[in-house]
Amino acid sequence: MATAAFSGAFANLDPALQLMLLMASLTLLPFMMSGMTSFLRYVIVFSILKQAMGTQQVPPSMVLVGLALILTFYTMSPVFGEMYTAVNPLLNNPKSNVMDIMNKGVVPLKQFMMRQTREEDVRIFLEVSRKKAPESVNDLSIWEITPAFMLSELRTSFEIGFVIFIPFVIIDLVVANILMALGMMMLSPTIISLPFKILIFIAVDGWSLIVRGLIQSFN
Repeated sequence: MATAAFSGAFANLDPALQLMLLMASLTLLPFMMSGMTSFLRYVIVFSILKQAMGTQQVPPSMVLVGLALILTFYTMSPVFGEMYTAVNPLLNNPKSNVMDIMNKGVVPLKQFMMRQTREEDVRIFLEVSRKKAPESVNDLSIWEITPAFMLSELRTSFEIGFVIFIPFVIIDLVVANILMALGMMMLSPTIISLPFKILIFIAVDGWSLIVRGLIQSFN
């Protein structure tokens, strides 16, 4: 109800004022990119991978964020294309206002987020807001889908990160047991296991496997 009221009030504003508010909202673009796209899953999994390998500052966080951003554009390019196709007729229509364009363009993004979102997470936010379950997905607003999407992405990212973490933990355990058997308990197992983890990761072409798996994990 509040969202519908806000939309109606926004639509009644002067077109110039609507444009000014839209330009001001572009400052939220980084938050929208991290919360409404595949960027969240990429950056969390890469961070867990870095922690599992124990390489400290290698690769730099800026490199991982850049890789996650590039993969995000690759994954989201069909969605962005659908959004442009949806709003293009309205852009050429002088009678269209900013609110009509936003409502039309956000539909492909909502569909993408709902494909990644669990029903349980959507139900949580509907129950908190004390709203009845909608008849269709199209009746959900972007403000209801986004938090559910982020919650689902966090869960999925940690599930993938857990699977990635296990082989590195096994290598650390094997190296620690070998050092203990040799009586070299004063030597840090991490120093010895790090080269082996990097070697094995390179041998199995780990970066390609993880990137391919992440891309294919999106519906």
